[in-house]
Amino acid sequence: MYFGQGHSQSPPGSGENSRAAETSERRPGQGVTVINRRTVKWVVAACALGGIAWALYRLNTASESFDWKLFWASIARLRWGWLAISLVPIFATYVGRALRWAVFLKPLKSQPSLPNLISATVIGFTAIALFGRAGEFVRPYLIALKERVPVPSQMAAWLLERLFDILMALLCFGFALGRVAGHQVRPGSGLGWVLAFGGRVSWVISVIALLLLVTMRHLAVPLSHRLLRGLKYLPEKQFERAEHLITTFVKGIESTKSDGALLMVLLYSLLEWVLIISCYWCLAQSFSNMVQLSLADVIVFVGFVSFGSTVQIPGVGGGVQVIAVLVLTEFFNVRVESATFFALVLWIIMFVVVVPVGFGMALRDGLTFRSLRRLSRGEPA
Repeated sequence: MYFGQGHSQSPPGSGENSRAAETSERRPGQGVTVINRRTVKWVVAACALGGIAWALYRLNTASESFDWKLFWASIARLRWGWLAISLVPIFATYVGRALRWAVFLKPLKSQPSLPNLISATVIGFTAIALFGRAGEFVRPYLIALKERVPVPSQMAAWLLERLFDILMALLCFGFALGRVAGHQVRPGSGLGWVLAFGGRVSWVISVIALLLLVTMRHLAVPLSHRLLRGLKYLPEKQFERAEHLITTFVKGIESTKSDGALLMVLLYSLLEWVLIISCYWCLAQSFSNMVQLSLADVIVFVGFVSFGSTVQIPGVGGGVQVIAVLVLTEFFNVRVESATFFALVLWIIMFVVVVPVGFGMALRDGLTFRSLRRLSRGEPA
């Protein structure tokens, strides 16, 4: 299976000593790459954990002492029927994502396999839950492998998916900020930094996302031609490799050139976020004995939490729980114990319940925990 096209092979007839010398030459560079990746990963994780610890400290100092009895009593007050129903829309989101990805695949494959796309999507989100945001690479790689299309084209499809999700999240976040503007939020509260930060960057992010979508839709081919002209100075083999990467990447974003395909992607994106909001609403109903949220309140909650989910510590989560607790306690006046339990259940429903299903699918496809970890590092399984 093609993976980035770049592993040079020893010429035929080369001796054992030359292969050993080649291996010894490669090892230092590889070692530096591994060290750099690990260093960056630990620095990012440490910064994220530091931010989470700071937010939790603010929560603890701003509230009375944590009542563990009330926390555990929340379990008995949970409405388990609604909690079970919340699993339906969250698993439906994986089908919705697969349908949207099928539109991205159309320029390369007219009849993509929906079961393959669903399997790769579920396994991909399992990798995110296990390895954090590094697991994002697993899904496009598996789709490329199952559908026999170039990996760069599916990385382009992943980028398109992220842009559409960002736009949908910004719609929810804009609605949330509009609702908050009509309420009294205590100055200097833990939610204040979320509002200040989100209000300043949401417009910038939305403009950037729209510009990228327009650029990819109308200017991808001309820009790729200009880029290739600028790379003519490269040696022939390196130029051919760069040409292949750029060409396949452009093919991965060609689906947005069609008005019909663009409309389908928008509709699937809207469906995706309706399902997400439905899952949150069912979860709110399961906590109705402790937390009173209307549908509009749920959309506000989703608007804030969707940005907290960008910080995902492997196996732990992170931003989702912290933002959820902050919004519930400081905007909806929920006790910190109930808010903490709500955030914990939310994290389990949104990120953890898929793990056993995804891991079972991975084992069926011959993938192990180790191979998933390798894929999350950008290495072939």
